[in-house]
Amino acid sequence: MAKTKLAGSFVALITPFNKDGTVDFAAFRTLLKFHEDNGTAAILIMGSTGEVSMLSPEERKAIIVETAKMKTAKMPIFFGCTGNNTESTIAMVKFAKDSGADGAILAAPAYICAPEDDIERFFLEVADATDLPLGIYNNPPRVKSDLHWDHLLRIFKHPNYVVHKESTGRVGQVAQVLAGRPDVSVMCCDSPNLGLVVPTMSLGGHGTANMTGNLAPREIATISTPWTDYTDATNFRETYLRMLPLLHFTYSAINPVAVKSLMKAVGLPAGDLRKPLTGLAADHLARGLRIVSELGLDKAYGFDVKSVAAVAA
Repeated sequence: MAKTKLAGSFVALITPFNKDGTVDFAAFRTLLKFHEDNGTAAILIMGSTGEVSMLSPEERKAIIVETAKMKTAKMPIFFGCTGNNTESTIAMVKFAKDSGADGAILAAPAYICAPEDDIERFFLEVADATDLPLGIYNNPPRVKSDLHWDHLLRIFKHPNYVVHKESTGRVGQVAQVLAGRPDVSVMCCDSPNLGLVVPTMSLGGHGTANMTGNLAPREIATISTPWTDYTDATNFRETYLRMLPLLHFTYSAINPVAVKSLMKAVGLPAGDLRKPLTGLAADHLARGLRIVSELGLDKAYGFDVKSVAAVAA
């Protein structure tokens, strides 16, 4: 089958919850339209931003079934399908495929801290079991396993892999992957602390797999546009430097605490975090609201920026 190549802003969406803690599917529909209307190229549902590790197996399946019905040809939807072992991951990928997913993103199974050779086999065995387009999230801060570019380039020879999302702090890692010219979209996280956004885009990266796009989709789409000429590079530089306060803020607490707290505060349908996570303290959230106002995002998107006291009420 033809590869589903992505370019631009690949937003890791939050999972919205109702007041009773159940998944809010009406909010999912609202958020997906918000992104489609504002330049997001593709969506990842149930990544780490989506609190996937705290969803039950039944909730994960329900989210796949219901949100797959909401997708459009303009904005494909991928799902986080990593299980706690190879077989459960394959089962979830097959379920996503049968339910209408456009693709799946996989990380190394959490907590087991498997050797990198075992993780390479994991990714290849999953890919052999499906023809669903797949992506790799190399995310050692969350899962400990950290794939070297040699591992990655071998894996990307498999025709089912279409996306590489990198979350190390090593510029050389991205450079070596791009130098290998794999037939995948090479993307990185949007955190300025990782130092990867500028080199990834300047070396020919295809976009960012980000979570700040939950709040500023048009601006992050600009940052995530592949460089084809000097105008693209100039637009990137101006927007990236302007958005640095928000990029720093969304990584000022463990993901997704900052981004989801701020979304709720500006009136986006996010709901609360799932326990044991809790929202930002009042002074921390107030800094985020000031950044939203100073960047003019409230006016650009029609956000209702209330006082912190009003948000807490």
